[in-house]
Amino acid sequence: MAQTVDTRGGKGRPPWMEKPSRLGVAGKGVVLTVVVAVVVYPFLGIIGTSFASQADIVRGGGLVLWPEHPTLDAYKTIFTGDVVTRALMVSIGITVLGTLASLTVTIAMAYGLSRRGVTGSRFILMTALFTMLFNPGIIPNFLLINELGLFDTYFALVMPTLVSAFNLVVLRSFFMNLPQELFDAARVDGAGDLRILVTIVMPLSKAVIAVISLFYAVAYWNAFFNALLYLNDAEKWPLPMVLRTFVLQGQSLSGGVSGEATAPLQAVQMAVLVVAVVPILCVYPFLQRYFTKGVLTGAIKG
Repeated sequence: MAQTVDTRGGKGRPPWMEKPSRLGVAGKGVVLTVVVAVVVYPFLGIIGTSFASQADIVRGGGLVLWPEHPTLDAYKTIFTGDVVTRALMVSIGITVLGTLASLTVTIAMAYGLSRRGVTGSRFILMTALFTMLFNPGIIPNFLLINELGLFDTYFALVMPTLVSAFNLVVLRSFFMNLPQELFDAARVDGAGDLRILVTIVMPLSKAVIAVISLFYAVAYWNAFFNALLYLNDAEKWPLPMVLRTFVLQGQSLSGGVSGEATAPLQAVQMAVLVVAVVPILCVYPFLQRYFTKGVLTGAIKG
């Protein structure tokens, strides 16, 4: 008779459930430390350089981790003018309003596509999935925005990316796996689709909606390509366009950060980067506890 090989170890548990050895724990600690250092080092360099004086920057070769003579001149420079401040307000407005609009449309579409018997739902779903595989290209998009009269308006920064097919599929998958008994009971009580969505579906979907919100918010906050294509008026530029123009290309922005700034150029550039990154870093901790739960629940079920 063939003998069965027991792969569970001496304590009757799978090997991956056994207590790791000291060498394994030390190896994981070393790897984690290296990864954290690689991620944190550039960020600390950006923050340190933004507070550095010209002497610190020269001494550090352009990258300062800990300035010996910290100063707020770089931040005073970018906030004294109106370019960075205006761009920051534009980015905040686009991110907030765009995220709300995208969530409203995506949740409504996902709920409709998740219900049985909705006419044309399969065609709409296939159309949304088609956009994940084939992109119309820059020129057709530009011509469409121009024909719709959205060129050089803030709507051009929101409408082309109003609905993400990936987010739509994740929400639809989650909604389809909610207990059908809840919907049946609500309809017996006389509730319509809108009331069911607002009072039953959305409260049960806080985790996945929080994740989708984060995806949309980060996309709107970091997007600069649509602004590059559709906005000619520099006063309507969001913060990523300011980053591209001033930090990457090294150009001066009239009315704000200019060559007459008293702060070192590198410090001003790093300060703009900090201003662009900090808002997202402040939002993420509040959504972190929903992140893993929402992604796994929306992607695995069904």
